[in-house]
Amino acid sequence: MGNNSIFDPSLAIQAMEEWQKFWFHPHESAPKTQQQHSGASQLFDTWQQQMHDATAFWQNAWAEVLPKQPSSATSPEEQAQNWSNLPWFANIKNAYDSSCEFIRKQLDANAAGLPDDRKESLRFMTEQYLAAMNPDNFLATNPEALQEAFATQGQSLVKGVQNYLHDFEQGKITMSDGTPFVIGENTACTPGKVVLRTELYELIQYAPSTDKVFEKPLLIIPPCVNKYYLMDLAPQKSLIEYLISQGLQVFLVSWKSATPEMKHFTWDTYVERGVINAIDTVRAITKKDSINALGFCIGGVLLTTALAVLKARGNNYVDNVLFMTSMVDHSDPGDIKHFITDEFMRNRLAQMDKGGIVSGLELQATFSFLRPQDLVWNYVRDNYLKGKTPRPFDMLSWNSDSVDLPMPMHTYFLQKCYVENALIKKGGMTVCGVPVDITTIDIPIYFYASETDHIVLPHSVYDGIKFFTGSPEKRFVLGESGHIAGAINPVSKNRRSYWTGENMPATYEQWRETSENHKGSWWVDAVKWFGERSGKEIKATATFGNSTYAPVCDAPGEYVRAKALPALKTHFV
Repeated sequence: MGNNSIFDPSLAIQAMEEWQKFWFHPHESAPKTQQQHSGASQLFDTWQQQMHDATAFWQNAWAEVLPKQPSSATSPEEQAQNWSNLPWFANIKNAYDSSCEFIRKQLDANAAGLPDDRKESLRFMTEQYLAAMNPDNFLATNPEALQEAFATQGQSLVKGVQNYLHDFEQGKITMSDGTPFVIGENTACTPGKVVLRTELYELIQYAPSTDKVFEKPLLIIPPCVNKYYLMDLAPQKSLIEYLISQGLQVFLVSWKSATPEMKHFTWDTYVERGVINAIDTVRAITKKDSINALGFCIGGVLLTTALAVLKARGNNYVDNVLFMTSMVDHSDPGDIKHFITDEFMRNRLAQMDKGGIVSGLELQATFSFLRPQDLVWNYVRDNYLKGKTPRPFDMLSWNSDSVDLPMPMHTYFLQKCYVENALIKKGGMTVCGVPVDITTIDIPIYFYASETDHIVLPHSVYDGIKFFTGSPEKRFVLGESGHIAGAINPVSKNRRSYWTGENMPATYEQWRETSENHKGSWWVDAVKWFGERSGKEIKATATFGNSTYAPVCDAPGEYVRAKALPALKTHFV
């Protein structure tokens, strides 16, 4: 048994141990010049300011103890607010805020002489610790939770314990009431057929909704770390439905959640028997020599790799490609890098030959802790301390529908992309027996990024464009909002906006300065781009598959319904 998960709580403990060392023994880590001059001065200033702040805090705290006029508030909201203003709770909150500020300053002072990457990692893990220690996360120091318990005569606490036990059993925090969303009925419900089922994926061919369609088909490669139906959430909110409504012939890969039989599957497996096999199948069904493709998130990385492999083989099977929140340059991958330590990768690489399964539940936890206040502690407070039931929300329900991955495949991805940044280096990766060189990809490319994406940073997407030197035409589009909400922005809602730019200056910041803002969804721009590159319009047909690839079942198929294994079980595969 080994630790296959990216999320390892011991990382936070190690960071805090190192932080303690800097606090009590800063001379052991700071350079000589640092400890003799600026470091000592900064440490003295930090402690002096802390003493001043502590004195002011206690003066204010004693003043707050003096009797005040009783409150006339009557509504629950007003009463809860008054509880929050009681001296006990107000002083605890002020003490916490003051301690956080002191800890951050102390960390900056003691770690000033460290390399930037170590300082950044320490700051990240320290913020994880501070977020966990927020007094609102504990019943005795959360006035709103206590007020709720008082108002419900303790029933909120009973419900909170029930919520906790339910989440403990399922191995994850409940972020949304998922019961209203039923796969195949009101989510993942765009009509179509599964025309191929392999040990790795199902290929869905969607039914046309227009009299005429473009002759060149579009194959979508979604991420294999999530279920595909984020792209088919519901009628009027579905990217797939919209693409079809605009006359595109759409095929989609629905990845299988890893089972013990898949524990030895590699990156090569996903490229050869996944992406390339799907490309060949779509070409065979539509009788077209070449197709268009769209890759989303890690699906885009798989697609990039597959395109380079096809080029090395002399196969020109894809004419145009759209990469959707997908990066090839991992120089700055965001905060996820703090979980991918040298020790973690050594352990993973040592286990590759034995195979294994990476728990989708633990992957979900990792991504949640990139935004702990919003995606972890917020639900701890509401679900457990206040006994609330989360509201139904389709995107959060999808986010909780985890997918397991083969450990060799995922480890290779982390090592080659996040550790070595090998995808941007000629021959940095050897996949399916050929060296990968993305400069050989000589087709038009559309790059989409989301403005506030914390998983695939927009400037990292832009920085990767320059490595596609063989592409004759490149377009970069930036959408408002984050990784999910920015990418999935239905046209029917006419919400948010996006930016386009005709020029491709050297940096992302320069592009932003000259870009043009457009109201609404970036999907409109993407469909226009594909429409101009999908050939002539032909009469639509309701025929699915062909004599070789006969329909297996209705969309959305079976693989999308599978549930992730219990996290503990994946460690024994």
